[in-house]
Amino acid sequence: MKSLPLSLLFLLLLVSPSLANPDPNDNPPTGDDPTEDDIEEVEIFIQRILRQPVFGPFRQNRPLRDSSRPIYIIPREQIDVQGATTVQDALRFVPGILSDGTSGGQLGSVSSQFMRGGNSSQTLILLNGRPINDLGSSGGFDLSSFTTNFVERLEVLPGGSSTLYGSSAVGGTLNIVSQSPTEEPEVVIASEVGSFGYNQQVIQSRGTAGDFGWVIGYNRTFSRNDFPFDLETVDVSGTRDNAEANYNNLNLTLAADLGDRNRLTFSGLYLSRDIGVPGGVPTAAGSLGEFNRLSPQARQYTEDWLLDLLWESQLNPEDTSNLTARIYTDILDSTFRDPESSRSNLDRNSFGVQVQHNWQFTDNQTLTYGIDFRTISSENRTVNISTGQSTENYNSRIDNGAAFARYEVNLADNLSLNLGLRQEFNSLENGSFTSPAVGVLWNLSDSTALRANYARSFKSPLMSQLEGLAAFSVAGNPNLRPERGNSFDLGIDQQLGDIGLFRLTLFANQISELIAFQFGDPSTNVNIGKVEALGVEAALDLQLAPNVFAFANLTLNNTQILQDTNDAVEGNRLSLRDADVFNIGVAYATPNGWYAGLLLRNLSNFFVNNTNSESLPGYTTLDLKLQAPITDNLRLNASVNNIFDERYEVFPGFPGLSRSVQGGIRYSF
Repeated sequence: MKSLPLSLLFLLLLVSPSLANPDPNDNPPTGDDPTEDDIEEVEIFIQRILRQPVFGPFRQNRPLRDSSRPIYIIPREQIDVQGATTVQDALRFVPGILSDGTSGGQLGSVSSQFMRGGNSSQTLILLNGRPINDLGSSGGFDLSSFTTNFVERLEVLPGGSSTLYGSSAVGGTLNIVSQSPTEEPEVVIASEVGSFGYNQQVIQSRGTAGDFGWVIGYNRTFSRNDFPFDLETVDVSGTRDNAEANYNNLNLTLAADLGDRNRLTFSGLYLSRDIGVPGGVPTAAGSLGEFNRLSPQARQYTEDWLLDLLWESQLNPEDTSNLTARIYTDILDSTFRDPESSRSNLDRNSFGVQVQHNWQFTDNQTLTYGIDFRTISSENRTVNISTGQSTENYNSRIDNGAAFARYEVNLADNLSLNLGLRQEFNSLENGSFTSPAVGVLWNLSDSTALRANYARSFKSPLMSQLEGLAAFSVAGNPNLRPERGNSFDLGIDQQLGDIGLFRLTLFANQISELIAFQFGDPSTNVNIGKVEALGVEAALDLQLAPNVFAFANLTLNNTQILQDTNDAVEGNRLSLRDADVFNIGVAYATPNGWYAGLLLRNLSNFFVNNTNSESLPGYTTLDLKLQAPITDNLRLNASVNNIFDERYEVFPGFPGLSRSVQGGIRYSF
């Protein structure tokens, strides 16, 4: 049975992590009696959350308060004070997503994103609003390969989003927004060291000169990750081996204003990782730790290029008609080598085009429409180390084209309706798909808003499922149909007087036509599966006093397998995706940069297989985050993560990171 500490639930009832450095306007003077200015300043804290720009629900930047969809933002300031090294790290304290990973807690371990019963391949990953999911491999994108130095904000959007973005948005969407040029040129140099050989160096410059702007940065991050562990499930302890990680990442953005109404932006990311792949901790045969056993020298090297060119045009002086066009390409190469068995090379290339028009044609009506195209090719080859035999698993291509539209109308001053429709055209035999969506936002008063949404979404099959894996005697199935989801949610946003904001969402998500592995002679993949997720997402943000902030959020997941190739698992819970998570934190933060925060995370116990025969216990971690401004340009930061050294597993045989300490310095000029 899953459980959360009653004390934590009680705290939630009494009081999303917005513990970033507050705007100076967030802190009212500390006089004996509140003035009108005091009240206005406190209201700014509440409105700051609702005014945050978001792209995901609209395909253009709009305030969060305009969205009928629940969405949670992680701004740049929060990433800094919480010391998040990768995008995966930055997702730990937001509702709506389970992001603890399934291959260990150390730097370099492969990420996972579970949203509303969907797995990582059913979660759409966007980079500045364009898809990067890797249909030529696992179907998702490893967020642990993104270091956060280039990130401006992260947008977590639970629920189906195929209407605007296409394949993979069945469980939810995550949009990574990169930093833009600043008005005044600046250079930032940062360095950080920590436990288990962790060290990081960052240098970044951004600014504007005339009509030209730039962002350029380099991040080098390394860790040995030789941390101690204890696996209670099998009574095994030791030190993590072959888990070192070495990153060398580059980011570049060049922007030019072409007159008063046109802007051209080139963005590029180079992501390089050389990591040891430790696999499951060795334990007695047949135990949990035997999952994903690898040799002690297994390694993986990845090299990714993510490039795009964006043109933005304001078609009229009133800024009510805007055209954007983007071309982009991704080149993803990875090599995995296990000296005791095989070497695998996986090369993927994609090319895409996005064209859209945002048109506010009356005061109360807005239309966003356009076309998308993306082609993905992938080649996978396995070499047997002992025999030297090379086998081509697949070498194929998938083409995706679509036309989409989103119409929004204000039916009254306090009531808006949005309708969306997307028609997908896919090179797969059964690849065409229609994705409608509808949403309603009703502002009952200045402090209360109701939200309701429905969306139909899909995920295309992977090339490995269509073409098979010859090296492993798995036959392809070219007749696979896309997985499909039907997502519903109902929510309320409630301002709590002058001190905070409470957001509550009830959701239901049913995913059908699931692609499941079917053993046989030969084995293959088939469409025979259906699951359902019901749950709650709740987020509370508070300003308890001048410079004192708190948050609490809760995600409850109740999943069920409705149909499966194995009749015995029908009615069971979904493995890994049925966990509940609770986060709570309190921080002291001043406008000039002082910060001290305590952040607690609790994950319930969860099943690790669909037969529900094995599970892992839940765990609770407590982190301390500190930041001290020495001068206007120099800041020190420190953190103690997992203060009480909780020993836990994120997957059978894969230990989470034990207590670690980090400290760093940041200088800007």
